[in-house]
Amino acid sequence: MDRPRKQAGLGHVVAATRYSLAGVRRLWRETAFQHETLAFALIIGVFVVAGAPMWGFVGAILLYLLTASIESLNTAVEELTDHASPDYSKMAEHAKDLGSFAVFCLLLANGVWAAYVLASLWGWAV
Repeated sequence: MDRPRKQAGLGHVVAATRYSLAGVRRLWRETAFQHETLAFALIIGVFVVAGAPMWGFVGAILLYLLTASIESLNTAVEELTDHASPDYSKMAEHAKDLGSFAVFCLLLANGVWAAYVLASLWGWAV
């Protein structure tokens, strides 16, 4: 299979958008990403019902986008690792574990943010 020809100008923007959409379609097949998206939707729903301030929504959106980015990179690492090392490899295991930990850290950050926003509404936050 030949490589696609490099695009310039507006063609580059169109091609980049097409590649990004292909990435979203690929990522959506990951159960973890589906769960992360559901959790984000639930957080936004809770924020709406609780009357969270705009800064709470902006923070949640930014953290979700960061989580989606890291989940994308983690999936890329897993795919490349599986391709390069189809048999069991301790190095491959470490690579996958490190990617998973990066996602876990962001999930914690999302949870801490949601708890802080809600606590601020109830007067519990400093």
